[in-house]
Amino acid sequence: MLNRGLRQMDVDIILKMGFFIRHLHQHIKELHSEQHGNMPTIFQVFRGQGLSMEDFEKMKKTKGGLMSFNNFLSTSRNRKISLENFARPATNNPNSVGILFIMNIDTAICTKSSTSFAEVSKVGYYKDKEEEILFSTHAIFRIDRIERIPDNYCDRLYEVNLTIVGNDNHELNTLTAHIRKDLGGRTGLSRLGFILIKVGEPAKAEQLYQILLAKASSDQDRAEYNYQLGWVYNNMGEYSKALLYYQKALNINEKILPPNHPDLASSYNNIGSVYYSMGEYSKALSSYERSLEIQKIALPSNHPDLAASYNNIGSVYDEMGEYSKALSSYERSLEIRKIALPPNHPDLAASYNNIGLVYYNMGEYSKALSSYERSLEIKKIALPPNHPSLANAYNNI
Repeated sequence: MLNRGLRQMDVDIILKMGFFIRHLHQHIKELHSEQHGNMPTIFQVFRGQGLSMEDFEKMKKTKGGLMSFNNFLSTSRNRKISLENFARPATNNPNSVGILFIMNIDTAICTKSSTSFAEVSKVGYYKDKEEEILFSTHAIFRIDRIERIPDNYCDRLYEVNLTIVGNDNHELNTLTAHIRKDLGGRTGLSRLGFILIKVGEPAKAEQLYQILLAKASSDQDRAEYNYQLGWVYNNMGEYSKALLYYQKALNINEKILPPNHPDLASSYNNIGSVYYSMGEYSKALSSYERSLEIQKIALPSNHPDLAASYNNIGSVYDEMGEYSKALSSYERSLEIRKIALPPNHPDLAASYNNIGLVYYNMGEYSKALSSYERSLEIKKIALPPNHPSLANAYNNI
């Protein structure tokens, strides 16, 4: 039940079993420290399981990329048990693929990356026969090879070769840095809610934040959870609810924060974005302008958040048909981004694209073309060759 809850990010199970999760993780770490000297430097473990056809196709597309197990990972040194008792039986389901994971483990990498594992043969179902190795959550591997296992009775049996990845992996470091930036200092269950939204589970995030809000004991926490609920409902397209919770967060923060705190600017900005989505442009403009007023006091003059606010204001004016004001705001946003960002940052491409759109709406097609072409130049450098935004840029030109 625990692993199912972790795999499916089941809020109820995670909340109810939080103590057990922490205790098991700590126990694996302690066993790892005790057993470390007796473990071979490099070894293989196996895991047999079923995957849905959809998940298997996704895995094939990410061959060469990274794969994380977000549950406690039970593996075995016994290939035969993993194959015959777990992978092969999974093929009895016509909608499932039998997978034998072959995992290459380097204990030095595990130590550097704090990936804990422990031998638990004495307590496993098959006792010493299975030679079970239990990994704590979120072990990360690179997908090396995916090959069909020859079988006379089934063509849905595969072996997948994986190699453990450590903190010195460039791809992992880049991804981790991006996620940390997105998390914005969130910790614990608040971080879980953010991740649930990012992976397309807003209903689960809503459930979690409602539980956290009901248990909140401080104004700071109440403001945070109301804010996150506003974000959840905005992502779900439930704009009236989003406004309600954003406003609740703002009301609390106005009481506990200084009058020009950046968090107040964020609240006004998000309220503006909801009004914009609802087509209430005058209210959106008012909120965006209030956000900008606070940012001008709280932030350096060339902070990227100021550029974002000018861009938002430009978008509102554009929708209202006030193109000269839209152009002025977009150009101010571009000026800041030129100073604050690298020369080929995607946000610069977005600024040139928006300026091109305004010129197009004003009938100044040569200026529109020039801006669209500059946007395309940056996108060619900043984005992968098949990125949808490139198609949009060519279409605009």
